Amino acid sequence: MAVNLSVFEDFIPVAGVRVGITQAHVRYANRDDMVIFELAEGSRVAGVFTKNAFCAAPVQISRVHLQQAAPRYFLINTGNANAGTGKSGYANAVRSCELLADAAGVSPAEVLPFSTGVIGEPLKMAAFESGIPAALAALDENNWARAGRGIMTTDTQPKGYSKRLTLSAGDAVITGISKGAGMIKPDMATMLGFIATDAAVDQAILDDWCKRLANASFNRITIDGDTSTNDCCMLVATGKSSVEITDANSADAAALFDELKLAFQELAQAIVRDGEGATKFVTVKVTECAAQQEALDVAYTVAHSPLVKTAMYASDANWGRILAAVGRAGVQNMDLEKIQIWLDDVQIVEDGGRCASYTEEAGAAIFAQAEFTVTIALGRGEVAETLWTSDLSHEYVTINADYRS
Repeated sequence: MAVNLSVFEDFIPVAGVRVGITQAHVRYANRDDMVIFELAEGSRVAGVFTKNAFCAAPVQISRVHLQQAAPRYFLINTGNANAGTGKSGYANAVRSCELLADAAGVSPAEVLPFSTGVIGEPLKMAAFESGIPAALAALDENNWARAGRGIMTTDTQPKGYSKRLTLSAGDAVITGISKGAGMIKPDMATMLGFIATDAAVDQAILDDWCKRLANASFNRITIDGDTSTNDCCMLVATGKSSVEITDANSADAAALFDELKLAFQELAQAIVRDGEGATKFVTVKVTECAAQQEALDVAYTVAHSPLVKTAMYASDANWGRILAAVGRAGVQNMDLEKIQIWLDDVQIVEDGGRCASYTEEAGAAIFAQAEFTVTIALGRGEVAETLWTSDLSHEYVTINADYRS
């Protein structure tokens, strides 16, 4: 069940983007499982991909194609990851690009493939042979909501974001969707994200923004500590509005970047809110650090701890598990007497020990909430990092034990 997550339906079309969806029967018998994005000629695209060494064939091909040509089409299938499928899987991914390229009248290098689902199973190419023409026939600028459902796997809800903002050069639209619910950890996760704007953004700026935005959002979430084989996040700028970003330091650039950051973070947080079996949405803040890496090491050690996560699920304010996780995060020469920890505004650790004012009732009340924040101050410097995680429930085990059945 999703934690305080409502289905987003108020999508604003992005000029220069059309979306087609169909039931191709890649794996599912009675739901949409193939999505095609058509990008207007002249669109610029930036991407961030998984760092898993066993990255799937579509990830390998998308990386290459993104360097070879300006993408005109995204081809997305759900239900089958086409990962761990060897040479035949790679050949199938290449063939899927060829099928779409032939049907759309572009080169295969102008097609980026994306797959998500079960690892290690061959693609059913018949699904692509019939599904691609059907999805192309359904292309429409108003299909974002249906696309959000069409890219889902174990998600219980689609995830979307859309906003029109007014800049000095005119209006710009930002619209995006994401999917993901499990196998979620930075260096991407089992997630896909597609965000588009009708602004014109210089390619170098777009590339830099995509990396920075992903690091502030999709690379700051974790559900179970597993980095997937198929993760991708794509940022598209179609250039179909009057807004043109050629100077990253301009006021319009700053405003557009800030709104894109909000879009990325809301889409990333929606993945955590819809985490497999999640009943809690938890923000972990680590402050007063000497370096970014030690802040992240502490934050992820706490967020990945099964003991911490099960205590959250049980609404058991077993704060000693948080303290133990901080202690094994690998921070060198940590001064324990400087460490402070809070649950929302309830301080549980003061100067390295139990806070004198802390009560079990106060801690339990925070842990019983659907959302709360764990703040850890190391007393070592001025660097801080924030990430978002979920609890670990019986339902998570059930979902993943039954995933392939």
